[in-house]
Amino acid sequence: MSLKITVYSKSACPQCESAKMLLKSRSMDFEEIRIDDEAERLAFYEKCGPSVRQMPQIFINDQRVGGLAGLQAALTQLGR
Repeated sequence: MSLKITVYSKSACPQCESAKMLLKSRSMDFEEIRIDDEAERLAFYEKCGPSVRQMPQIFINDQRVGGLAGLQAALTQLGR
C-alpha cells in the first residue's frame, strides 16, 4: 500500500528534523513543505484547527496525524 506523506516544517526545528529522519530511516518517501514565514505559518495553523500551534504537522493520505508523536503512532498502527 502506497502512502502519500506530507511533512509541513520550518527551519531550525528539532522535531521537524526528527520526523524527517524517522521517515528516511524507514525508506519512506515524503514531500516536505517548509513554512518559514510566520504569517503563513499562523494561517496554516488556522486551517488545521484551534489545537495546532507547532511544527511539524504531518499528513498521511491527506489526513493529519499531528507532529512527531502522531507520526510514530500512525506508523505503528500501519505496521511500518
